[in-house]
Amino acid sequence: MHNFTFRCLRILYAIPFAQVFERRLHTYHHPDLEQELFGLKFKNPVGLAAGFDKNGVLNDKWSNLGFGFVEVGTVTPRPQDGNPKPRMFRLSKDSAVINRMGFNNEGLEALIGRLKKIKERRIIIGGNIGKNKTTPNDQAVEDYKSCFEGLYPYVDYFVVNVSSPNTPGLRELQEKEPLKRLLVAVQELNQAKPSPKPLLLKIAPDLTDGQLDDIIEIVQETGLDGLVATNTTISRAGLTSNPATVETIGNGGLSGKPLTERANNVIRYLRSKAGPNLPIIGVGGIMTPEDAADRIAAGANLLQVYTGFVYAGPDFPKHICKHLVRQRSFRK
Repeated sequence: MHNFTFRCLRILYAIPFAQVFERRLHTYHHPDLEQELFGLKFKNPVGLAAGFDKNGVLNDKWSNLGFGFVEVGTVTPRPQDGNPKPRMFRLSKDSAVINRMGFNNEGLEALIGRLKKIKERRIIIGGNIGKNKTTPNDQAVEDYKSCFEGLYPYVDYFVVNVSSPNTPGLRELQEKEPLKRLLVAVQELNQAKPSPKPLLLKIAPDLTDGQLDDIIEIVQETGLDGLVATNTTISRAGLTSNPATVETIGNGGLSGKPLTERANNVIRYLRSKAGPNLPIIGVGGIMTPEDAADRIAAGANLLQVYTGFVYAGPDFPKHICKHLVRQRSFRK
């Protein structure tokens, strides 16, 4: 269904005036939704999370569906197939998805090739970067540096992804010392550029308060521009789906409604500890416009959706934006 949707959109956008029609149908503009964060001007706070358009197939065309920004990737230096199929499962009773995709992507050069073809940028594009499955953790920094260098001319901000549960050993890079070494290396590369790009870190919802404290300390020490919280969870707590079905599905990251409360709590904790000035992109379990307002109330500056977009359909960004304006639920 994911690939079918992409093919349909590509065919649709090849028709003259189709994009104009889509923008009129699915977008909502209001000056109160606009904000500037880490030097970038966002038309609205609703973004498409990484993993949805990981190969940059549609890129800036997501603006036609009302998104204020999109995050492409996770991209790795070399193409990789990801984990064996089947690897994505809906839990409709829980409004959730379990995936163990494993950073399947066409590789850095393919993504760069598509980004180069954008003629008129209509949307902010972030680059979510990771390491190849075959790259040992002690050499991971080189993969992240390669992705940073390759994407630097073509994206507006970067997100370092060490929080996916679907690449063996990846979350070990969230531990304090390896994470600090990785971020220092990428930040040094960034700061050596004439115009450094905003650099953010994506974290898991399964971190303890002590680990979150370490994250905040590392953010301050390395001069990161913000956090993306949170990725999918390995927890299966509170699911109403048949336990046998869940067990049969097996490993993978859980997203959707079961993640809502935990993601809110993580952002609330980060905001209380880091203060008002750390930019936070809230993602995970935003299934309704009300969830979006709650996430901003918890401390998020911007939002990203994935599973909520899958379940709610193409008008989801517009509905969120309208609700935020009606409720005056936005941060400046």
